[in-house]
Amino acid sequence: MTDLRVTLAHTSQLSAAELAAVRALLDGAFAARPGGGDFTDADWDHSLGGMHALARDGAELVGHASVVQRRLLHRGRALRTGYVEAVAVRADRRGQGYGAAVMDAAERVIRGGYQLGALSSAEAATGFYTARGWQRWRGPTAALTPADGVLPTPDEDGSIHVLPLPGTSLDTTGGLTCDWRDGDVW
Repeated sequence: MTDLRVTLAHTSQLSAAELAAVRALLDGAFAARPGGGDFTDADWDHSLGGMHALARDGAELVGHASVVQRRLLHRGRALRTGYVEAVAVRADRRGQGYGAAVMDAAERVIRGGYQLGALSSAEAATGFYTARGWQRWRGPTAALTPADGVLPTPDEDGSIHVLPLPGTSLDTTGGLTCDWRDGDVW
């Protein structure tokens, strides 16, 4: 990290060129992950409408994370949740602290405006998040669907992590239900 700078901006504050650069970064970073993977149009849509943490080394965009608002249901409460999406670092810059830098900014947003932080993590990234204080959700997960009500999401069990905040009571062995969205619901 020679000239690291992390900025926060709402989607509405980013120009079309800046959004295109973020999308290109995410497409490249996800494709370069072990096992590869596409960053879909639905994934892109999930990352919009909230705050973006943008890491730059000089003028180069090298990292990104976004925080969008969602409602997660737990123990009869609808929790205002800062949900982390689209965390990525350019492949040639991984392991240099850029991921931690964008997560520092994302976590500041969560602590400043939400009752809970949450994210869905690939198994390979679990250690990164738990080292930052995120806790793996151990209970069953579900989604509140528009047509069929609450449906279990067993394929997501074990991949959801939460960042508990003061004043929010959680039982991480209990049920957790997310609001509906197209694409991957978690």
